[in-house]
Amino acid sequence: MQKVYDFLKKCQTYYLATTEGDQPRVRPFGTIDIFDGKLYIQTGKIKSVSKQMSANPKIEICAFDGDKWIRIQAVAVEDERREVKQHMLDAYPQLKNMYSADDDNTQVLYLKNVTATISDFTKEPEIIKL
Repeated sequence: MQKVYDFLKKCQTYYLATTEGDQPRVRPFGTIDIFDGKLYIQTGKIKSVSKQMSANPKIEICAFDGDKWIRIQAVAVEDERREVKQHMLDAYPQLKNMYSADDDNTQVLYLKNVTATISDFTKEPEIIKL
């Protein structure tokens, strides 16, 4: 898990894919956190991405660090606990002007059934299952 977290932190921006009906949707994300031994992402409940993950929680994440890339398949599961929301906001204080652990908009989701594949052009891919 730490390796996946470190890779995404190094990249700073990753791309999260969801579906809306039969249409794929991809957008840049930047939040990644570890809490209670799980990887978490954050968004706002008013956003389309939140509604898409609610309708179909299967997601994919992709990022490139300049040499290697990671592809992550997972299921996004909402966690309503205040303490995990606060932990995420403490890790990303720049979000505190838009989100609060006590508002009805802040959404944190942990990733389960994770398969992460780290690849480059020089060797076999490394597969990490969480």
